[in-house]
Order: sequence, then structure tokens, then C-alpha cells
Amino acid sequence: MKKTLIALLGGATLAGCATIAAEPDYRRVALDLIKQDFRTKGPATLERVTVRDEAQQLCSEFATERSSEVNSRIEASQMQTIKAPANGKYLGSWQEGEKIAQSGRGMQSSDALGAANGGNCYACHQITKQEISFGNIGPSLYQYGKIRGNSEEMLKYTWGKIYNAQAYAACSNMPRFGHNGILTEAQLQDVMALLLDPASPVNK
Repeated sequence: MKKTLIALLGGATLAGCATIAAEPDYRRVALDLIKQDFRTKGPATLERVTVRDEAQQLCSEFATERSSEVNSRIEASQMQTIKAPANGKYLGSWQEGEKIAQSGRGMQSSDALGAANGGNCYACHQITKQEISFGNIGPSLYQYGKIRGNSEEMLKYTWGKIYNAQAYAACSNMPRFGHNGILTEAQLQDVMALLLDPASPVNK
């Protein structure tokens, strides 16, 4: 009897240790709370918070360290998402592009569905000399076109970088403006003009 009791107590202790050691699935707990409390309103949808594509999953899974193989996998898959402009034109109006770069509005619950979004480009980049308030998370884009030219290759690269930056740098902090529908095709063309049009103040 005594041996049986000891065995039972020992088993209970081990079971208790196993229970204590088990880590909860914090992501699942967080998602359940979000689904319980978050309500879609306007362009701020539940899916934007809870649904992740392969790139987002891999960037989360390997947030602190990624192998070159994982980076290549992300970049290759994201490159496939880039769509060239339907009308074949890469440049729009640099004046409109400057407005888009200045605007940080869009995709909030207070915005109307279908309302135009801004690019908020100055939050991360220096672009024109006229604007003295800008971030430095990203590189300076001042004289972007003047330095790099506007060859067909450069047009395609710049378009792709704005459309989906992760095609060129896995897990980039830069929003995937085209891939995620943040900016329309026409808006992308206007931002392209801001960077590459010789008449743009960026290239003066």
C-alpha cells in the first residue's frame, strides 16, 4: 500500500511538472482575444490583423535570425506578386506624387471605404530639399533619378521596390504598397514620377 501511494504521488508530481512546463500558445491566445474584441470598421478589417501570407509567417517565425535560404524563399515568392502597370507607363505626375508622399492618411477605421490612401514616404525618407521634416529609417531619395537615371531597368526596379519591397529585401520594413493595395496603380505611377521625372524637385 505504501509503495503504491508513493508511486501515485510520484506520478502526480511528474504530471504536475509537465503541466507547469507546458507553455501556452500565446499567438493563439492573442488571436482569440482580437477576434473576440476587434470589429471591422471601414478599411480597418479583422483580416488585416489575423490573416498572414507566407512572407509574414516566415518573417514572424524567423524574426531574430534568418538563413539566406529563408530570405531567398521570401524574395522569390514576393517577386512573383509584382505586376507591371497595365497601360505600360511607369511615370505619372510628380506633383501628385509629392502629395502622396506627404500624406500619412489611410486604412484607418475613421476613413471611408474607397478613400485614397497616402504613402507617408517622408516618415522614413528624405525626398526633396524643400521638406525639412523627414525620417531616416530608409535611405535618402534626394536626387534619386538624377543619380540613377531612368533606364528601362531602373524604371522596373523602382516600380518593383515600391510595389513590393520584400521582393528585394526579405522582411523589409517598407510597406508593400502595390501588393497590399495601399496605393492604386495611378498613385504608384505618380510616386514614380516624383522620384524619376527630371522635372521633379527631387532631381534638382
